[in-house]
Amino acid sequence: MSNASINPREIVFDLLRISGGSGKETQVLAAIEKKLLEAGLDPELISYDEANKRAGFGEIGNLIVRLPGTTEGPRRLLMAHVDTVPLCLGAVPILDGEYIVSESAETALGGDDRSGAAVILSTLLRILEEKPEHPPLTFLWTVQEEIGLVGARYVDPEELRQPELCFNFDGGPPHSVIRGATGDTHIDIIVRGLASHAGAHPEQGVSAIVVASMAIAELEQQGWLGLVEKPHGRGTSNIGYIAGGAATNVVTDLITIRAEARSHDPEFRKEIVETIENAFVAAAEKLTNASGERGSVEFKSRSKYEAFVLDEDSAVVSAAKEAAQAAGLTPETRISNGGLDANWISSHGLPTVTIGCGQEFIHTVSERLHLPSFENACEIAWHLALGR
Repeated sequence: MSNASINPREIVFDLLRISGGSGKETQVLAAIEKKLLEAGLDPELISYDEANKRAGFGEIGNLIVRLPGTTEGPRRLLMAHVDTVPLCLGAVPILDGEYIVSESAETALGGDDRSGAAVILSTLLRILEEKPEHPPLTFLWTVQEEIGLVGARYVDPEELRQPELCFNFDGGPPHSVIRGATGDTHIDIIVRGLASHAGAHPEQGVSAIVVASMAIAELEQQGWLGLVEKPHGRGTSNIGYIAGGAATNVVTDLITIRAEARSHDPEFRKEIVETIENAFVAAAEKLTNASGERGSVEFKSRSKYEAFVLDEDSAVVSAAKEAAQAAGLTPETRISNGGLDANWISSHGLPTVTIGCGQEFIHTVSERLHLPSFENACEIAWHLALGR
């Protein structure tokens, strides 16, 4: 990063060494705070919000640093999440050529999103060291992103000082500016059957497993599971969790299911959810025991995050592309089929783009961080922070 003494590679290695799954981010945030205080940041500028308390889960809230501007201009937000998926817990980062990888073949690395956290930390440390002119800035390290964008969902825009230009660092190529992302609806299903002895009187039971299987088979056959492509809409759905049953000699009377539906179109996503519900209700109505008794279905859904898309020529998209060009890259924009903290920050009325920082093969044991791309992201963040 220019001639600054701040070493982003050392910083990202330091953050990668710390375990911090969703809801257990205290040690990661403490390490970030320690580096900032050692660099001379006024403790009064550091705060933690109560996102974890608002969500009802987690040991700590989001870390926020607000810097007054030394020049006029709209406030800018630089942000990244600090939690990792469970597969990363215990990872030891090592250098492998141009990449950082996990020493163990059994763990993912955690570059998602410790690389983003390191990008904005490096930027703030460099500002503290070089003291350049800059507009008002807010730095945000969010918690619990991996379990539903929780930290971003429950952050208070007033605590961020209502920034007008927001930049989230998370993902792959740094020249890629994500200006929109899909929405996601979470689904909880409880299927109740009737228990009976599976050997003596199986005909008296109604298997919750069979009800669910009938519904799932119907949804699969009709093209409402996996990639959903209809003449009037496009999206995805997935049944990702099924639990229930206790013994092979009992007709199972209860199972729980968790699923999701995604689409950039809120109305089509609603249709996917309703189709899933109707399939389970119909299956419960269809299957009876020898006495004509049926099971039942309890179905609940909630929005995890809403879809958004920013105009190609919006101020925040233009600023991100200009920063990528200033870093020597050729920017491109795209819309993501995954959820990002930017979904919720944008829903709060704060236009947000997401910029990659070198992550590859995330959420797998093959995960790695491309260091040249990570350093490009640091340079982009520097230009964005300075507003030039």
